[in-house]
Amino acid sequence: MSIALPFKCMILDSEPVLVKNRFSGEGIMLTPQAVAVYDSIMGAEMIGSYDIVRKGIDWFREHFPEAYMVLLD
Repeated sequence: MSIALPFKCMILDSEPVLVKNRFSGEGIMLTPQAVAVYDSIMGAEMIGSYDIVRKGIDWFREHFPEAYMVLLD
């Protein structure tokens, strides 16, 4: 099953990846699509593009709630 991405982003991975919370160090496995969205959120946050941040966070809450709680909450 393919989940529509919240915005255009590059999917670089072909296998799931362990991603760690930058503050707590807690990790969770993400699909390549989720990694691409997560990386986009982090980059958008750095440059102040909060519309992308919000869309990405909303997408995570809907499709990957456990990952949202570990990485973005």
